[in-house]
Parts: sequence; structure tokens; C-alpha cells
Amino acid sequence: MIGKVGNWRATQRRARLVALSAALVLVVATACGSDSPASSPASSGGPESPTTVRLGHFPNVTHATAIVGVEKGIFAASLGADKLEVKTFNAGPAAVEALLSGGLDATYIGPNPAINAFVKSGGEAVRIVSGATSGGAALVVKPDVADAGALRGKKVASPQLGGTQDVALRQWLAGKGLKTTPQGGGDVSVVPQENAQTLETFKAGQIDGAWAPEPWTTRLVQEGGGKVLVDERGLWPDGQFVTTQLLVRTDFLKDHPGAVRRLLQGQVEANRFIADRPDEAKALVNQGITKITGKGLSTAVIDGAWK
Repeated sequence: MIGKVGNWRATQRRARLVALSAALVLVVATACGSDSPASSPASSGGPESPTTVRLGHFPNVTHATAIVGVEKGIFAASLGADKLEVKTFNAGPAAVEALLSGGLDATYIGPNPAINAFVKSGGEAVRIVSGATSGGAALVVKPDVADAGALRGKKVASPQLGGTQDVALRQWLAGKGLKTTPQGGGDVSVVPQENAQTLETFKAGQIDGAWAPEPWTTRLVQEGGGKVLVDERGLWPDGQFVTTQLLVRTDFLKDHPGAVRRLLQGQVEANRFIADRPDEAKALVNQGITKITGKGLSTAVIDGAWK
């Protein structure tokens, strides 16, 4: 109904290529990127010891790859002797903070926070190793908002300052000649807040719209009575844009290339499952979201978000 969750088969092909070539690529990266050849088992050529992979993701349909991988046990199986520890976040900036502070090894995340992490660390701390999802984001507004101009003087929410949808919203508004500021000033007041809060404030009339990922766009329409003003697919060539990708700490990548390779193999399997068994995948995603947020999605919402 609103955003496409992702081009699963195309993503599956890309991820498979990454997984198949990961061993060579990561070993080369380890050999070239270490100041001390004996700094780790991987860089010294010895076998890797089992490790714990601390993996982040969000309770969104756009993170279906991660949720299915966790709920179906695909990641745990692909990691073998490595232990999987899952942490969840509302949006990218919080996941980046955990990654840069060493509290996370890898996370599924949007492109803007990933770029911010790369820049903030001087290009040293993180590496994007794979794409995961395309599509699944939109600007939903009150029914009386006819165009961008009608948002002047209004409040519009985004998941978090500096997040992927936050940047998309501000860029779109700027293209329409509307100014914003990080403090919520300007022609349109952009109000970063958690997605669950956005749904409630939209229902209460405290905000006039939100640029959000699925399933929140569908919920804003079905439960909040909103309408889609901008389907983000319409802003990109062929309707394809990255919503979710896998970001890994550089030092973890160097020290545990095998674990990263096995995680990618699990991602390929998760995407294959989603493509081949969508109804079961929807149920698993709903199950995962329910565990994280305490509230599941209706059939109408998850079906709408999946399209």
C-alpha cells in the first residue's frame, strides 16, 4: 500500500555475491589493514576462536531480513560456534553510538547514520559490508495537507535527528524551498521522536505529518487517518533506494572475518526465505516486532507494509 519492503530477490543476489567473495575480501582487508601482523589470530593466519557477535537491528518491517534471521534461527545456525547477541534500537543514530563506543559489533542500519559514523570516525571505525532492503519509507500527512507549501508552520516528525528518514525529510523540504533547523525551527518544525510516539502524537493532532519507515507509514494511514504525500520510491531512479544495510566495526571485521562471512551467509538465507515464503516471513516479522515493542501488527498493517 505504501512503501515496498524491499526487492528481496535482487538483494538476495547481491548478498550472495558478497557472501561468496567475503572470505578473500576480508582476509585481504585484514592483511592490509593491520599495523601488527600478529595482532590477532586472523591477521597471523591462525584459526579464529569462537566469538560473540553483538548484532543490532530495529523493530521495523524494513529490517525484515534481520528479524527473520533472528526469529527463524537462521543467523544462529549460520554462525555455528559463534554466539549471537541481539540488541534493538529505535533508529540509526543510537545504533551508531553503540557501534562507535564498542558496545556493538554489527548492525542493520540506514545509509545516513552509516555515512555519519564513517565520517565521524575519520573513515576508520566502520565498514558497510552488504545491502539488505530497498524501499519502505514515506511522508504521511493529515488529509488537509495538499502539498509541501501546506506544511509551512506545521510540525512533522522523523524517527531521530540525523537518521535516514530525518535526512530524507529535510532534503525534500529544502527542495521545496522550506527551511528547517536541527533545533526544530524554520519554515517547518521537524520533531524527532520514536516511531511509536509519532503514531500517538499524529492521532492526537500534535503533529501534522511524519517521514517514517514501514510499518509506521501504514499504521499512520490505517490507524491515524493520514494519507501518503510522498512515497519515497518516487524520488529515486527505478524506485530503488537503500533503506537498510549491514554496517560492521572495522576492528571486528579484521579480527573475525569468518564470523562476518557466516553472518552474511545467514543474511542470504534469510532473504531467500522471505522471497520464497512471504506469508511465513510476515508472521516471523510480526512475532519479532511483538517481542520488542510489546504490541503486534494487524494483518491489514503488515500486508500493507509488505507491498
